[in-house]
Amino acid sequence: MPRPDHLWYFAYGSNLDPATFVERRRMRPVAIERVVAHGHRLEFDLPIGPGERGVANLVRDPDAYTWGVAYEITVEQAKWLDQTEGVPHGAYQRVELTVANEAGIYLDAFSYGSPRGVPGRKPSPRYMGIILAGAHHHELPTSWIDWLESLELALDERETPDPGAGR
Repeated sequence: MPRPDHLWYFAYGSNLDPATFVERRRMRPVAIERVVAHGHRLEFDLPIGPGERGVANLVRDPDAYTWGVAYEITVEQAKWLDQTEGVPHGAYQRVELTVANEAGIYLDAFSYGSPRGVPGRKPSPRYMGIILAGAHHHELPTSWIDWLESLELALDERETPDPGAGR
């Protein structure tokens, strides 16, 4: 149970990676727990730019689960995280959920999800690399990492030369 001025935040995407969460977002969690969110499915259906690239989204699904980590952070850090995740602009909204750690202890947490998903989107190789780096860092279950590695990746138009360029 976090302290009264602390919350559990469930990270399932790029915030799994310390390079993103700690270094880029400047978060300093008090505690970290490997957890699973039953009843939630990981999708990569939030459009990012043109093409087929998508970023992670947490979607309610009673038959699914998503592995990640719960970070214990302060209320002030949570407000900053809302800003960095685009909550004020509608990119994501806070989602309240319960996650379970490996000892079977349930934690009330918040995360981010969006109703703006677009079917057919996929993670880019760069984005998936960030998520996998975090999954390996936190030693998420091998079966979960294998599943992530099996996903079809998007063609990243930023890294592919335009065949019409130079004409």
